[in-house]
Amino acid sequence: MSELQSGVQKTGMPRSVPYIIGNEAAERFSFYGIRSIMSTFLVAQFFNPTMNPMLQGVAEARSNEMVHLFVTLAYFMPLVGGIMADWFFGKYKVILYVSVIYAIGNLLLALSTHNLTFFTIGLVVIAAAAGGIKSCVSANVGDQFDKSNEHLLSKMYGWFYFTINTGSIVSTLVIPIIYNKYGPELAFGIPGVLMCLATLIFWMGRKKYVRVKPSGIKKENFMVISFYAIIQLFRKKNGQDFWERLRAERGFSAKSIDGVQAVYRILMIFAFTPIFWALWDQNLAEWVLQAKKLDLNLFGYTLFPEQIQTFNPIFLVSMIPVMTYGVFPLLEKIGLKVTPLRKIGAGLLLTALTFVIIALVQESIDHGGTPSVWWQILAYLLLAIAEILVSVTCLEYAYTHSPKSMKSTMSALYLLGISVGNLFTSLVNNSIANNGFFAQFTGARYYWLFIGIITAFFVLYLFVAKRLPEKSYVGVAEIED
Repeated sequence: MSELQSGVQKTGMPRSVPYIIGNEAAERFSFYGIRSIMSTFLVAQFFNPTMNPMLQGVAEARSNEMVHLFVTLAYFMPLVGGIMADWFFGKYKVILYVSVIYAIGNLLLALSTHNLTFFTIGLVVIAAAAGGIKSCVSANVGDQFDKSNEHLLSKMYGWFYFTINTGSIVSTLVIPIIYNKYGPELAFGIPGVLMCLATLIFWMGRKKYVRVKPSGIKKENFMVISFYAIIQLFRKKNGQDFWERLRAERGFSAKSIDGVQAVYRILMIFAFTPIFWALWDQNLAEWVLQAKKLDLNLFGYTLFPEQIQTFNPIFLVSMIPVMTYGVFPLLEKIGLKVTPLRKIGAGLLLTALTFVIIALVQESIDHGGTPSVWWQILAYLLLAIAEILVSVTCLEYAYTHSPKSMKSTMSALYLLGISVGNLFTSLVNNSIANNGFFAQFTGARYYWLFIGIITAFFVLYLFVAKRLPEKSYVGVAEIED
């Protein structure tokens, strides 16, 4: 009998944990290492290698377009990877085989630093693979636990997310140094080596994983029920409730119908997350390019522009306990009730204020100034707080307001919002690069454009959140069939 089948409560982690942690640390180092230098490399190597000031604006727009398309694909693919794992192949096979493809993409990237076509292909492969395993890896962690050791699951996820942020911090500090001192071949090659190592580590633990078999295609999933619901919208009503009619004609269970209704309630909130991510992901692209024009002296040490983004995970990790155990309880004590919907609204507003700082910094640059990097660091701090208010709260809201049968669906749809937001930002930059409608929004006007958009969404959010029906599933028995 294996240690996960025993009914005795365990005090130690499953034997598979070191392999999962090692794999995640190496993979995240690889992914964030590539992202840390992508923006500046694309401009310097492909879009404006002569550093012609007349071409810089278009070059930066093309770079931003590629970076945001990369993120768009990376956060669309979790939906595909999750379906492949849950319905057809299982998480282990998807993680292992896609990781091999991931490593091949890294190899192609490192060998194509002088060829834009092959470099782009490498980025597409990496984004598709990174996204394809994203929805499987964290779920695979949960699969390793049962009743005998579920009390250790929270601690395990703590280490898991610590690993993610550690990989991000180390890579965004180290890879820019290698890039600026030794060139792009080595800077992109090292993440490739780490991805090969990640794949090897995962394969070495193959005999220790608990593997959940794929369930096959489920008739009562969100997509199928939604498809028939849309058909029902175009049919005449006979006095029967819409959802009851759907259940009677198609035989869907009350439990699955309730789950789909929960998803649509949550989507009314998730509809506001793409614009948040359209702005948030600029800190890893547009802000990096802006940093090249700042005074980067920090306590006597001159940072590389790509290193500034390291403040993102540092502030995020440090501010979560401050907000959770300090700010939120304090607000409750003085009579301000802290609800998920209020936190999300506050996060949207704070994101707009963060970009006001960035826009003012850019205005100074546009007028020939060289602002201090401290202004960007302040913006990173506020953006980290906004991320806690929006992202962490949305994940919590989705968990508490959806039944068990729909929690995986909600996770995939949330990541899809990140994809949509980055797609929008990419399209704006495409328009700028091709002298389209948004070409008038360059320099500081670019940031004021996004400030205006998120402010409009914030006002709309105030009206929607006030009217949103809430139904928590925590501590409540789910509807039976």
